[in-house]
Amino acid sequence: MWNKLLESVDHLPSFFWNLLLAGIAVLAGLLIKALLSFFIHRSVKKSDRFSLVHSVLLRLGKAFNYFLPILLLNMSIPLMRLQPRYQEALSRVAEIALTLSFAAIVIGIIHVLEDYIYSTYDLKKSNNLKERKIRTQLQFIRKLSIGIILVVTACIILLSFDSMRKLGAGLLTGVGVGGIIIGFAAQKSLGNLLAGFQIAFTQPIRIDDVLVVEGEWGRVEEITLTYVVVNIWDQRKLILPINYFIEKPFQNWTGSSAEILGTAFLYLDYTAPIDKLREEFERYIVTHPLWDKRVKTLVVTNITERTIEVRCLISSRTSGEAFDLRCDIREHMLRFVKEHYPESLPLTRAALDKNETSPA
Repeated sequence: MWNKLLESVDHLPSFFWNLLLAGIAVLAGLLIKALLSFFIHRSVKKSDRFSLVHSVLLRLGKAFNYFLPILLLNMSIPLMRLQPRYQEALSRVAEIALTLSFAAIVIGIIHVLEDYIYSTYDLKKSNNLKERKIRTQLQFIRKLSIGIILVVTACIILLSFDSMRKLGAGLLTGVGVGGIIIGFAAQKSLGNLLAGFQIAFTQPIRIDDVLVVEGEWGRVEEITLTYVVVNIWDQRKLILPINYFIEKPFQNWTGSSAEILGTAFLYLDYTAPIDKLREEFERYIVTHPLWDKRVKTLVVTNITERTIEVRCLISSRTSGEAFDLRCDIREHMLRFVKEHYPESLPLTRAALDKNETSPA
């Protein structure tokens, strides 16, 4: 029975034979991918917070959809009944497609590693300095690696053509002069790229750092090879060239730690009872959930001709909590002064001289 089947297949016209081989190769590749996906899906535990297998399916699924069928198709080309020139052309197309799909797999593997590291170093911690350091470096390395993979893939494809190799040999002598010209023309771009390397590894800023830059308060949302995106508190985006953070000063509130000190100022009359205010401040702050139990002081920091300046100094785990705590202290201390010592609010005094006579 099998011999008869093989004989009938051998007698097929070349066109149908080639089409049959190509169809079997593509279907076999898709079937293998579907079976792998099925067995991997069954091994995934839905209760896991992060699943490496799920990340592999998400990042590599589409790439394998093309890679396996193209691989089997490339393996079946020698069995096809084609003229040498057509077989060579088809092999060349299959090799290029295989190279592209393999590059997509390598890029997917990089994304899988990134997902794994992101799950290990979570930014949701209150003191996430280590996590922000690693994520900043990882983001830069990921973009650089993908760029290198794309360039290498393009070179492999171009060098697979004999005409391109000859052209490359002819242009090799002009690379030095061209490099100098490009270097002068792209000084700023190269400066940004070098600044990106410096920021990624010396890390004056990191992902999720709290900055005050150009008079705006915000968090670092993205660091690319050429620019930095700062998410301002009112949801605006501040886009700055990456070499800005090498050449100009800025404030980094989370440079060495997320912990920060905050101040709340009160301006009161000279008659304000400082001891009573200090007692109330300390009583209130020790019960506040946003205070991290490090620093709490109330002192008079300045005196003007009409008022005294009272500073409440407190500490918090993060800059966001410090802002909320400062607002709460201002509201509470103002309410306390108004209810218990209203005469301590700023006053304007006038003195009358009894001996002064009225003008005629």
